[in-house]
Parts: sequence; C-alpha cells; structure tokens
Amino acid sequence: MKAVILGAGEGLRCRPLTLTRSKVMLPVANKPILEHIISALFKCSIYDIILVVGYKKEQIMDYFRDGVDFGVNITYVEQKGQLGTAHAIKQVSSYMDDEFIVLNGDNIIEAGTISDILAGRSGDATILTVVREHTQGYGVVVHEKHRVMKIIEKTKEDLSHNVNTGIYIFNPGIFDYIEATSISETGEYAITDTIQQMIDDKKNIIMINSQAMWLDAVHYWDLLKANAYMLERFEQPVNDCIIEDGAVIRGKVSIGLDTVIHPGSFILGPVVIGKNCEIGPNAVVLPSTTIGNYSTIEPSALIKNSIIMHDVRVGAFSYISNSILGAHNSIGSHFITETGENLIIEMRGSLHKAAKFGTVIGDGNNIKHRVLTEPGKMISTGCSIASGVNVSRDIPRDSKVF
Repeated sequence: MKAVILGAGEGLRCRPLTLTRSKVMLPVANKPILEHIISALFKCSIYDIILVVGYKKEQIMDYFRDGVDFGVNITYVEQKGQLGTAHAIKQVSSYMDDEFIVLNGDNIIEAGTISDILAGRSGDATILTVVREHTQGYGVVVHEKHRVMKIIEKTKEDLSHNVNTGIYIFNPGIFDYIEATSISETGEYAITDTIQQMIDDKKNIIMINSQAMWLDAVHYWDLLKANAYMLERFEQPVNDCIIEDGAVIRGKVSIGLDTVIHPGSFILGPVVIGKNCEIGPNAVVLPSTTIGNYSTIEPSALIKNSIIMHDVRVGAFSYISNSILGAHNSIGSHFITETGENLIIEMRGSLHKAAKFGTVIGDGNNIKHRVLTEPGKMISTGCSIASGVNVSRDIPRDSKVF
C-alpha cells in the first residue's frame, strides 16, 4: 500500500513558529512531526510515501530527501495553490492504481493509529475516528453501526463524539468523485465534501474507531501536550555525552553526542537533549522538556515542560515554563516566562482557550537581560528586546523594543 501525506499547508495558527518553517516540521521530542508519521508508517510496513508539499517545501525536501535514511521511498508532489484537501489528494492521482492511505502531516500519531485503520478497512472508503468528550471545532462522523451516514465539519456543539482524524483509505475511484466536488463556502475543495457525495450516492463508507494516539496540533499548547506524550514513550539511552561529577540525571533522559552536563546540574526525565549542547553548571531541566542541538543552558537556569529548538542560548538564572522557543535565539540572563491558566488568546480575529501556557518565541531573536513575558504573549521573529522589558503584548516580526 502507498501512503499520501498532506504537508503543503503553512499552519497559520502556529505563527510565529511557522513564519520560518512548515507546520509539519515543528519539532516534537526533538523530531519534526512529519518524521513521527513516517516512522509510524515504516513500523506498519508502508514504505512507499507520496508527500504533497507546498509552503516551505525546500526545508522538507532537504531534511527527508528520498527517504532512504528513514527506511522509506519518498516521492514529492507540489500543491501550488492551497485549495483544500481534495485538491491536494487530486495531485497524486497519476501515482495510484490500488487502494492507498491518506494522512495529514501535522497530526501526532503512532503505529497503532495506522494499524487500526489497516485492520478494519472495507467498503468503498474507510475513515478513522477517535472518541472525544468535547468535539466543538472538530469534524465529526455520524454513523449507524460502522457505516458512515454523514460528516459534519467543525461543529459548534457535540453532535457526535466520533472525531474525524483525517486519516482515510481510498481506492482510485475517489478521483472521479474529487473531479465532481464543488468548491466550499471557505473557497476550498474539501475531501469531506467528496466523501459526503459518495455517501449520498449510497456508497459504503466505513468508520473505524481507534484508541491509539491521535492529536491534532492546532495550537502551540497542543505541541507541548504532544511533546509530553512522546517523551513518556521515548526509549533512547544516554549517548556518548560528557556528564561531569556532581551532575544528577534521573528518569528517562536522552542526551546527544558531545553534549556536556556541568557539575551541579539536575535533569529529571522524561527529557531529550540534542547533540553538542552545554548544560549548566547548576542548571535544572525538569520533565517534558526537549532541548535542540547546539543549544546552551547557562548556569542556574530552570526549564520545565517546554520545547527549546536548536541553536538557542538561554542566559543564567532564567526561568522557562510551558513555553516554546524557536531556533537561533540569544536570550540574556534572568529571562522569565510567566505561566497562566485558562488563558483566552486571540489569533487572527478569533479567540482560543489555553488551559495552561507561557509564551512562544519565533526564530532569530536577540533578547537582553531581565526580560519577562506575560502569559500568552508572543515574540515573533527577528526582534531585538532591550534589557528590563516587560512583554505585555504580542511583538510583531523585526521589532525593536526598548
């Protein structure tokens, strides 16, 4: 079976992180989301992958190349306009002569997620669902036994508890229906509209429910949740690093090649630290934290439940919690991220609720000493923040704050 991974979108709700990378390249447990999907496919013996790319496609292609380093064979197809999921799937029609699986490149899954739909597939098409107590904002599936009767997009109330994961198995007959799909009110060709037309034509659309991992990484705080989940299941030992006398490491901790853990530092897993990093002295790294390659955590800094991307310097006596720091950031001493609970955060004119969150910082910022970020406030890319600043509002890209 071939797999089609949809990875052409930008991920507007994950800005500023997606200003400089595709959403599918956002790191979870120090690997791009897309790499976790490819690994899950490999474990299910699916090696032929067609990757639909668009936004920032060069980064994706440079990282994965032909797929040989990941045990798979990758073919790239470009979706030049962001015209919806049906339009994206249409781009691969010339490659398909048998049934195939479709996945979104920005969902966190595991091998069991894929094996569930493989084992239960039947009929003219198969949809994988997961049960959620609250389904507002998700597409849901209404069914009788295992037969899908209706797909409802982005509900405002709990009409069904079966959330559509966007993982499907189709046969080549889907392309005829895609050709006949009308454009939606949002200006896109949606694969759910295609499937609904098949249902209306009395085709046999089957729903398979999975209890395996599936997380839709819509917002930043979803990335932190996914990061914590994946770290709990991470099984990689300490590598050829340097742990100096007086450093304490407990729990499941993975440390990359040539990383140095200085005396007095305390690391409590699950934690993943990349290669060529320098931690401490007297630094504290607490659970559900990842630190990317070539990063430095200076003395007496404390980091917990956070994602630190590669090539980041965190100054001494800093405190970072429930936050995401992009790549190539230089952060001075005494940097503090305040954490808030049940935050209401505005994104592109709509309000979103975060149960617990600190801050997001994009790539390539220069932040001086004694800077504090208030809960839910974000710093974009290429900014310069002077010493002593209290970040009480979102900072747009390339800003200078004095």
